[in-house]
Amino acid sequence: MAHVTREQLDRLLEQALLADDHEDLARRLEALVEAYASGDISRAAILVLAAEEWRQAGQPARAFDCFQRAVDDGGEVSVDPRAGIADTLFELERPAEAREVIAAIRAAGDVTAATALTVAETLVAYGDLGEAHQWATEGAHRAVEGSGEHIALLRTRYRIRVDLGLPEDELDALLDASH
Repeated sequence: MAHVTREQLDRLLEQALLADDHEDLARRLEALVEAYASGDISRAAILVLAAEEWRQAGQPARAFDCFQRAVDDGGEVSVDPRAGIADTLFELERPAEAREVIAAIRAAGDVTAATALTVAETLVAYGDLGEAHQWATEGAHRAVEGSGEHIALLRTRYRIRVDLGLPEDELDALLDASH
């Protein structure tokens, strides 16, 4: 069993970035989870990283498995792994299931700004601008004003609003003030 440090994980990510081998990194991250005893980063967060690498490697089914394992693990993560599940379900051409997962995230309440941003970006990618606008708006209201997440949500929301042809509002003024 291993104690996983942020430094160890950063070195692993850096080596993989240089090698540009997402599949190898995903496998190494999963191996790290198997050997995990304790650490500075949760097992669930490592599984989310592995899932993202599987997606980059073009293996959405493996990504789905890692996201689900992260949910089952229940460890601390910055973005709800179910947001990754929804995105992967869309990628697997299972949009009805993806929308059910998104509805479950909303129903569970207490959505973080980072999760709202991820869901909004997923919905934009799959053409649901109205729902994406709602997620970006809710996320912008929840985010710490002036934080990177807040600005990213305001920018995402602005692009969606323009695409939808909606008029400017008070949240757009916050984006203008952040420049």
